[in-house]
Amino acid sequence: MQLIAQDESFLDRLTERLSALPAVEAVTLGGSRAQGTHTPDSDWDTAVYYRGAFDPADLRALGWPGEVSGIGDWGGGVFNGGAWLTVEGRRVDVHYRDLDVVEHELAEAEKGRFHWEPLMFHLAGIPSYLVVAELAINRVLHGTLPRPPYPQALRESAPAFWRGNAHLTLAYARANHAPHGRLTEVAGALSTAALQTAHAVLAARGEWVTNEKTLLGRAGLRDVDGVLAGLKPDPDTLRTAIEEAEALFAPNL
Repeated sequence: MQLIAQDESFLDRLTERLSALPAVEAVTLGGSRAQGTHTPDSDWDTAVYYRGAFDPADLRALGWPGEVSGIGDWGGGVFNGGAWLTVEGRRVDVHYRDLDVVEHELAEAEKGRFHWEPLMFHLAGIPSYLVVAELAINRVLHGTLPRPPYPQALRESAPAFWRGNAHLTLAYARANHAPHGRLTEVAGALSTAALQTAHAVLAARGEWVTNEKTLLGRAGLRDVDGVLAGLKPDPDTLRTAIEEAEALFAPNL
């Protein structure tokens, strides 16, 4: 689904305001609207790439209703803050991207190096190469940004990391939660391990990931829903569920 003329006009006005903020060198459109998979109700995922001292107060001063976070309020890592706004009646997300950090993570990813960070709404957390994936996928609206291919070194290093995390997540659940009939804890471990395994699958393919929304489907692991649907708060059922999940993930563990 392509953006229609009135959407492009809105995007032009939005880009003009965001690109004029102090320290901002580039603005991008991400999410479903950048990839042409959006619906009329989809929000607008944007990012401002800044160099040096970016002050969210300048974004707040534009007067758009919504919530504007401070730098680092979303965990202080590579995904270091943003805003949820309403602009001309449309839902707009604005993410902060420090160009010095992004360029560092790009250089690291090209060498097959990255680190893991927790992030709200992401069950498995995120790899630091998420900001590199955004460079590869998002549409540049203002400024100039690199568009990197998926590094071969990352295809070799990332799958083992995610597989190892999934293995440990399930092992801990088997040893510490299943014997006590802790359904919620086992359900959480199964969900987390599924997404960790999906990260491994996509990394091995050299496919970028920017969020978890369609990750299980892309990795062919949607059948884990059936494992979770059969959970009961008793040890035998929970142990069996973990074994079923391991069998489902086995080609990738």
